[in-house]
Amino acid sequence: MEVIGSVAGAPQIPDGAEAMTILVTLAPGCAGSPPHRHSGPAYGYVIKGEMLFELEGEPQRVIAAGETFWEPGGDVIHYQDGNNLDDAESIFVVTMFCAPGQPMLIPVSTKELEQRRHLRAPRP
Repeated sequence: MEVIGSVAGAPQIPDGAEAMTILVTLAPGCAGSPPHRHSGPAYGYVIKGEMLFELEGEPQRVIAAGETFWEPGGDVIHYQDGNNLDDAESIFVVTMFCAPGQPMLIPVSTKELEQRRHLRAPRP
């Protein structure tokens, strides 16, 4: 048996959190979700292809099939989760823990993105 994964410190999970696991398929070149945040942590695994991934304060990176990712949720903005491939689909599975009654994905306004621009890592 081969075990592949990553280890992260235990982030804050909201009281009474609801968990949701989803399978996401991104068409070739799909930009993914607009900048957003989650009220709790999210853990994922890329099944096929490559995802361009960027969290606030971290440089963007490519996560390839067989690799994992996580984000702490809360106030951290998730900037990118798009398909890094223009000629093939990418597929990932993600489990999110969110505060009861809140949407799993909370879009971030253009105004807030501008106010927090100094927190974003330099881009290539």
